[in-house]
Amino acid sequence: MNARHRQTLLVTLGAIVTAACTSAVRVGSPSTVSANAVLHDASGRQVGTVTLTDSYAGVLVTGTVTGIGSGAHGIHVHETGRCEPPFASAGGHFNPQHKHHGFKSPEGNHAGDLPNIDAPASGPLKFELLLPGVSLTGRNGVLDDDGAAVVIHSGADDYMTDPAGGSGSRVACGVITSR
Repeated sequence: MNARHRQTLLVTLGAIVTAACTSAVRVGSPSTVSANAVLHDASGRQVGTVTLTDSYAGVLVTGTVTGIGSGAHGIHVHETGRCEPPFASAGGHFNPQHKHHGFKSPEGNHAGDLPNIDAPASGPLKFELLLPGVSLTGRNGVLDDDGAAVVIHSGADDYMTDPAGGSGSRVACGVITSR
């Protein structure tokens, strides 16, 4: 198994563990709503794409990214659907329950918190993550009146420090739009 496959497996396992550790469980059929986001860096260059799909366990976040710098990067769903560099316009993390940041927080994490991604030195990174207990529409829906955005940060999320896990500046952003 090469490093890229190992990384994809670790990111997927992180999403599964996150889903297993959450107490939010949805009953019934998921909606057929899906959405996407095109990620751009601060210079306006497209660096990736993300697809968000409702599932029984939450919102499945799949994507591809390249050119963001190698190493671990925090990735989150942010509360506002605006991506004007340096991407502060995307607001804070999506957090309808007003919890603290991070999977290690005893008070619970933001709904928009995701496991770190680990970009290779060259070539694209494909990832698949899960936002447990979140939906695209309705209660806890990211597609509300002011929208939402996917933001990638310059460094790793420590899964604890409020409000953004010490993950550094925002290096890529994409507004989430329904399809």
